[in-house]
Amino acid sequence: MSYVSCALRAAAPRLPAPWRSPRPFSSATGPTAKKSVPYQTTLKEEGPGSGEPSRPPPASAEVVVVGGGSLGCQTTYHLTKLGVTNVVLLERDRLTSGTTWHTAGLLWQLRPSDVEVELLAHTRDVVSRDLPAETGLHTGWVENGGLFIASNKQRLDEYKRLMSLGKVYGVESYVLTPSQTKDLYPLMNIDDLYGTLYVPKDGTMDPAGTCSTLARAATARGAMIIENCPVTGIQVRADDFGVKRVYAVETAHGTIQTPCVVNCAGVWARALGRLAGVHVPLVGMHHAYVVTERIEGIQNMPNVRDHDASVYLRLQGDALSVGGYESNPIFWEKVSEKFAFGLFDLDWDVFMQHIEGAINRVPVLEKTGIKSTVCGPESFTADHKPLMGEAPEVRGFFLGCGFNSAGMMLGGGCGRELAHWIIHGRPEKDMYGYDIRQRFHHSLTDNNRWIRERSHESYAKNYSVVFPHDEPLAGRNMRKDPLHEELLQQGCVFQERHGWERPGWFSPGGAAPVLDYDYYGAYGRERHKDYTYNRLLGDEYTFDFPPHHDVIKNECLTCRNALALFDMSYFGKFYLVGPEATKAANWLFSADVSKAPGSTVYTCMLNKQGGVESDLTVSRISPGDPASPLAPAFEGDGYYLAIGGAVAQHNWSHITSVLQDTKLQCKLLDCSEELGMMSIQGPLSRVVLQEVLDTDLSNEAFPFSTHKITTAAGCTVRAMRLSFVGEMGWELHVPRADCVKVYRAVMQAGARHGITNAGYRAIDSLSIEKGYRHWHADLRTDDTPLEAGLAFTCKLKSSIPFLGRDAVEAQKAKGIFRRLVCFTTDEKVPMFGLEAVWRDGKVVGHIRRADFGFAIDKTIAYGYIRDPEGGPVSLDFVKSGSYELERMGVTYPARAHTKSPFDPDNKRVKGFY
Repeated sequence: MSYVSCALRAAAPRLPAPWRSPRPFSSATGPTAKKSVPYQTTLKEEGPGSGEPSRPPPASAEVVVVGGGSLGCQTTYHLTKLGVTNVVLLERDRLTSGTTWHTAGLLWQLRPSDVEVELLAHTRDVVSRDLPAETGLHTGWVENGGLFIASNKQRLDEYKRLMSLGKVYGVESYVLTPSQTKDLYPLMNIDDLYGTLYVPKDGTMDPAGTCSTLARAATARGAMIIENCPVTGIQVRADDFGVKRVYAVETAHGTIQTPCVVNCAGVWARALGRLAGVHVPLVGMHHAYVVTERIEGIQNMPNVRDHDASVYLRLQGDALSVGGYESNPIFWEKVSEKFAFGLFDLDWDVFMQHIEGAINRVPVLEKTGIKSTVCGPESFTADHKPLMGEAPEVRGFFLGCGFNSAGMMLGGGCGRELAHWIIHGRPEKDMYGYDIRQRFHHSLTDNNRWIRERSHESYAKNYSVVFPHDEPLAGRNMRKDPLHEELLQQGCVFQERHGWERPGWFSPGGAAPVLDYDYYGAYGRERHKDYTYNRLLGDEYTFDFPPHHDVIKNECLTCRNALALFDMSYFGKFYLVGPEATKAANWLFSADVSKAPGSTVYTCMLNKQGGVESDLTVSRISPGDPASPLAPAFEGDGYYLAIGGAVAQHNWSHITSVLQDTKLQCKLLDCSEELGMMSIQGPLSRVVLQEVLDTDLSNEAFPFSTHKITTAAGCTVRAMRLSFVGEMGWELHVPRADCVKVYRAVMQAGARHGITNAGYRAIDSLSIEKGYRHWHADLRTDDTPLEAGLAFTCKLKSSIPFLGRDAVEAQKAKGIFRRLVCFTTDEKVPMFGLEAVWRDGKVVGHIRRADFGFAIDKTIAYGYIRDPEGGPVSLDFVKSGSYELERMGVTYPARAHTKSPFDPDNKRVKGFY
């Protein structure tokens, strides 16, 4: 028999044992546990087993799902529930044979994301309620609860944040003291505990039971599930406008004509994507757990996640499954097409760190035998989020893969959203964080070094505390703007967004370059020493104000009282040009942008349901020089679009899809790399820029929300009078080669006026203080302009149709049942989002975005609220309530505002101080 303690001794014989009286080895070669999953039933023995398909493929189908694991079965099931009966699921072997069959099947209800809490809730409903009711079968759901372990204050603070968010969604949870934890879990060592979070209705799923029940429910509604039918090709054809679309799926046993393929192939998804010319940025890794022999007294105990030890303990009847996430995972370098119901040999040198953590937490494991090892392939992604949605390369090719070992727990929620996406063109919920079109710049999705580095870091940090201002160390310096080196030498601490290095804040301590990724010392690499950037990043690992809070304060107040220069070069900069560009602009943009050249308009783009797909500025332009990125040559009309760089890819994808669907004669051109962008903001911006720009900057000559081509330091630039921070200011859009020259000229002119560099941490604070919205914080695809207080961006008084207009008008007539509200607290306490909002003693919503406003010297938070009685949320409803914001289990009195608490009359942006 192998013992847990023996495993650790074999893997690290030179390390001192962390327990008392370890058992001696019974074998000179170390642990001999067999490879076997801990489930009584798998689907390995079922099915025809002859190599022939379980049934012949049909000639055609509305949707073909490829991959019979958790996501494939859930997506097929939900498609049939939404009325799509002509759906085929193809599995190359048998259901669950890839990665699903060996999964631990845990479901934790609380995550640091409101959308994920909703997705997990739906999975739980499907496996615990819906499927048994529909089929009369038991899915294998066991509701034994979940226990998160905190060994320090920061970890417990994170759990308290989850508890507060759980109250918004009705997820029962409790923060327990060490002694209360001991009462709940008598076998646990509590000597090093700070506290725990207990969620009574967490549980586990059985892979075979869940997937076979999903399959039965789906086939009962008309779906066809074909096993032993590998896909050999994807036929893609270009339509009359050159748009690539799915045409058919080729299998070893026949071709199925279809307009829609769903890639749920897990680790094999990358190979399937290549058949269609689609990049699928994921990697395969070995992921493991061990199953113990029987443990007396473990029955009915909750599942445990000890994040700081990077280990989980999953109840398996009267035993435990023990696994976790290590810093040196093994990559599956050559993914085998024939791998089915397979397991790897466990590498004890890699796994041993989990043994140590498990024995520390449950000491009885020291003398408990190891029954079996389970080490199988799993797919992991660059940001530890699944890959979902329609691929940007081919219309009709959808992804539902890369679930980072969370395919079972997220499967129900994601399967429903993916089905809705396929049928209606978009999901019901805000799935931005999962959408393949939005998260990664196209230059990164087939960059193997970037994918490998980022996927490794995401894996290694899976159990790390999720801090609000963390940044990756992997895959950095992929895209640098023209001012990068200039700002680096001035102490710029960069953030990473969409591959770009953008300014975060400016350290007075000097340069803090981001170095090549060192894999945290894994794989024989030497860790960086005296790594300034990493040290400064470590200062962000807090739920309090960071040490550089006053540095950010200085950047903000200098902007408010004098002027600051913001390098915003990472912005997306697109041109919409052509004979029907105005038709396209009228349809795409909610505001009226078809004004005279020289105008600039802040607008939204909506989806059919009226949700906000983007907020951006659109400037009407005249044709220019073919060789100039500032004003390209074109026939017809032209518009210049400036969009936040972190969401530029999403905007490009959305606009491209709309143009393809409307078949209008115009082009979308990307000049993001060719142009830099500097924003000079503050009451002294006009005085300084008048020395640099060769044009009159008075209110009369250059009013707010206009733009013009001019010169700065002898260089041609496009100047726009706009503000993202609520001050008078101008943006300078500059050809890449001239950026440093223009930047130095501005800084030289501003030196005697106290100009400072400022970064996005300052922009975040200044913008929320002024009440400006941030897309994908205050604004998401499931928020409407009316709910977000942006009705002024909708041209409802005109007769011009625009995408989403019908939905907005219908909501206006029906009433607004949720509304974005600004809150301030007098107590100077840091908030970051996810805090619960209480109104008159009832939870009515949660905070989406929060920061500290230095000019008003208060914490500011924005969140959507509802009437718990189900009525409309009017301004009177907002003003009549008494509010509190709950942060980490503690409530703070808050004041609701119907206008921005800073400069509510909007005078400063117009130059009136």
